[in-house]
Amino acid sequence: MSVEQPTASPPPSLFAGVEPLEVFVELLADIDMHTSPTEFYDRICEAICRLTTMRRAAVFMADAARRRVRAIGSHGIPFEQLSGIRPTLVNTPIAQRALLEDKVVVVSEGIEEAVPLEYAQLLGVTTLVCTPMSAGGYAYGVICADRGGGRFELSDGERHLLWTLGKTAALVAAARNVTRQQERMRRLGERLDLAREIHESVLQRLFGVSLALGAEQPLDRAERERCRVEMQEALSDLRRALERPLAPLAAETGTTLAAELERVRKSPGVVVAVDWHGESSVPADLEPLAQSVLAEALRNIAKHAHPTRVEVAVSRDQQDFTLEVRNDGARPGTGEAGMGLRLAAFEALQQGGAVESGPVDGDRWRVRLVVPLQQDVD
Repeated sequence: MSVEQPTASPPPSLFAGVEPLEVFVELLADIDMHTSPTEFYDRICEAICRLTTMRRAAVFMADAARRRVRAIGSHGIPFEQLSGIRPTLVNTPIAQRALLEDKVVVVSEGIEEAVPLEYAQLLGVTTLVCTPMSAGGYAYGVICADRGGGRFELSDGERHLLWTLGKTAALVAAARNVTRQQERMRRLGERLDLAREIHESVLQRLFGVSLALGAEQPLDRAERERCRVEMQEALSDLRRALERPLAPLAAETGTTLAAELERVRKSPGVVVAVDWHGESSVPADLEPLAQSVLAEALRNIAKHAHPTRVEVAVSRDQQDFTLEVRNDGARPGTGEAGMGLRLAAFEALQQGGAVESGPVDGDRWRVRLVVPLQQDVD
């Protein structure tokens, strides 16, 4: 049996004079806070491969909303291949060691014991480098990289460079998070201003009218006219306030509704049938909402039903985008929607849509999201 010889590491001088920050700035210069997290971390993986001898790289981070670790960006690896991998610190000791010891870890022997088996088999990895993405005492994730599947050794110079790039990537991720938090605070400030304006103008006018109408003495003609004018002014003030563009900043998901449906469809357990009508695409601004409704519907099914089949339908016409989730095996006495669906319904309401949930056809249960599409005005 032939034994693959390790690929020789380049001399440390190869990395002398490299300015990681310059490359990061170049790659991330045209990325703004509205860019999807996948594209953002794809650029970081690209920078890793440009600055080192790595050919493939993937960033794995914790997804607090879904309570799991998942791939969030890659370079040299089709992202779809990574979407089904669910690593943990238990089944990925190489990541646990990299984060706990804050160092670059290289594994060549027993690779199947260092990472999830599907990761090693899917990519044909024989040597894997794991770099911690941590800074300021906070661990953001890890960067897993290799040279395309072959066995190799890592020089001290490249090991140090990878460690530095991991720190840089963590700082860039932290800066992006801060920017998004600042944007959320700005949006919150706008809503507080709106509430204050409604209180100081609309409610004050209505309060004055209520006092006049509640007086013991009947109102004369001039007073009635004054009340009418005040009511009209209050409605005008309210209309102007509500016409402000206060669209919420969409939550990042790092995936798509189509990818989530494909993942759920392939998962073991209950049969999930997906009916994607024609060329129905999900508007980018509705992706987070659609994924949230799907996740909450599936979570409620697992919690409150004994299903044998789940049916998901996605459609879009010139007026509306619709997502519908149906299941059988609904337990008798299933109550109102949980907090997750209520929050999703509130978000849908902000976009002019609605979320409905309730029993249909005996033991079947339906969750339905309908959102009107914005029409272009010439």
